[in-house]
Amino acid sequence: MLVFSDAGGTGRSYHAERNAKSAGRRRIHFLLEPGWRAAAAVQGLGRTHRTNQTMPPVFRPVTTDCKGERRFISTIARRLDSLGALTRGQRQTGGQNLFDPADNLESDYAREALNQWYHLLHDGKLASTTLEAFTELTGLKLINADDGSLLEHLPPIQRWLNRILALRIATQNAIFEEYLGLIQARVDAAREAGTLDVASKPFLPRRSSASTTSFSGATPSPAPKPACGASNCTSNAMPPVFHRLMTVWGETPDIGYLWNSRSGRVALRVPSWSVTDEEGRIIPMCRMVRPTGSDRLDAASLWHSHWTAIEPADFQSRWDEEAVEAQSKVDVETISIATGLLLPVWHKLPADDVRVWRVSDEGGNSLLGRIVPDHAIGALASAFGIDAELRLTPQQIIAAARDGAGAPLPGFGDARLVTALVNGQRRLEIKDFPPERREWLKSLGCFVEIITYKARMFVPVDRAEDILTTIMPDP
Repeated sequence: MLVFSDAGGTGRSYHAERNAKSAGRRRIHFLLEPGWRAAAAVQGLGRTHRTNQTMPPVFRPVTTDCKGERRFISTIARRLDSLGALTRGQRQTGGQNLFDPADNLESDYAREALNQWYHLLHDGKLASTTLEAFTELTGLKLINADDGSLLEHLPPIQRWLNRILALRIATQNAIFEEYLGLIQARVDAAREAGTLDVASKPFLPRRSSASTTSFSGATPSPAPKPACGASNCTSNAMPPVFHRLMTVWGETPDIGYLWNSRSGRVALRVPSWSVTDEEGRIIPMCRMVRPTGSDRLDAASLWHSHWTAIEPADFQSRWDEEAVEAQSKVDVETISIATGLLLPVWHKLPADDVRVWRVSDEGGNSLLGRIVPDHAIGALASAFGIDAELRLTPQQIIAAARDGAGAPLPGFGDARLVTALVNGQRRLEIKDFPPERREWLKSLGCFVEIITYKARMFVPVDRAEDILTTIMPDP
């Protein structure tokens, strides 16, 4: 164990250096009282995370159970993000992925959550405090004296946070539980939609091979032109063994060993942070850790699912079997990524997913840019005034239809395969199909229904891939 202060935060190296005797031992870096200076925090974190190391350290910020301390962690998180953006052009480099976006209490998500918290407080829907008690304890003015409505300009986030710190610990914790739940609900929604701004996201295949096509005329010469690259990525999962799983979660209270009777898969249920719904109710959440990944679920939904509890010994054998199966599978995926100078043409890129990805393989090859869905390649090329057509496979066309965007059908003019909701059921529909091809499509297994006096062509879901393979012309 090594303890160092700001004085030991410069000029020293405590990382797992390859030539050191302890090179095989991971450094666990506990961050105590990081202070307000982000530059000093980066210096201290850099003592255990340096080049020529055998493995990166694990950073663990230490706080008490007083949720008001998130105020100080928030300041460091915000300043680390800003420092990374200013010094290296990539916020991830400054923040080291140490903080979750929900830790920043001064973000746009936090401001939106505070505005909703004020309205829930005014409507009397919060369990932590009442409007009268809160205004009396904090001295904040929230309502108009004339009609009792909320002020148009409510106290900003910084003032609200500072006043919260003066309350009793129990009241602080109750208020922060509701407020942080509102933030987390917004961050989760943005992450699922692909609009969460979290700098670059790594994608690490074992091997990759790329080819690029420049978007001519997209940027004025001699600036580097943006390009769209197609990369074939080969990867396989590296799931943790059961022993490693228990090293991480074994001492966590309230974990559950679950098995899904429908899929036959297992998952470890572990506690997770809660969210707050639009009515101010706190929704308990849990994380389902699987051999190939994890996701968060509403804890109450487990009671109405196919997940059942099993014995730890049975869980261990099933987990190890899934881990071996996942590790033996090799996935080859072709992705399209827009690279180069993208800021001048950012508005022309697809708006449904704004995440920036860094694709780096074991051979040192690297691409940084925006992943473009297959079905959007044609529209993107048209936006730049160039000819570029990507032939999609039947599986890719079906996937694009299910994602909501749809995809054109080669050789069918303006026809597209889309998802339609008919009588409460989702169907695959060929929209704008050529009328002269109706009987031929019906002979392949498609069917027609007259809905609001219009003939609509649907593709059976269970035979969609075979039908698309038949109707698509040979390359």
